[in-house]
Amino acid sequence: MKRFFQYPIKGYQYISKMLPGSCRYYPTCSEYASWQFEFNAPHKAFAATSLRILRCNQLFKGGIDYPLVEFTPPKHTCLLKFNAYCGKINIIYWLVPKSTDRTNRLYYVLKDFDAINAKRST
Repeated sequence: MKRFFQYPIKGYQYISKMLPGSCRYYPTCSEYASWQFEFNAPHKAFAATSLRILRCNQLFKGGIDYPLVEFTPPKHTCLLKFNAYCGKINIIYWLVPKSTDRTNRLYYVLKDFDAINAKRST
């Protein structure tokens, strides 16, 4: 289901490479939408992406605006079950907590571009 929403975004990104960049934010609005649809439910992703696109104009300053997602980290005892796996793990996204409050479940999504570039070169 996620890919259904991501294919038009990837098509737009392919075409927009030929045009001059005009997004006022980092990550770009299309990359923001792609990350939202990968981590959130479609209705939440549509709402967040629509608000972001409406903010991408001359009336707003722009800057760095990472997507926020809800995530409940697993318990430490759950991680012990996977201790048998000792291979290399490719990390594509980092989830960074929005605040230091442990009850807060909102995380920023950051992409690890080194992992993507290493994957392409092999």
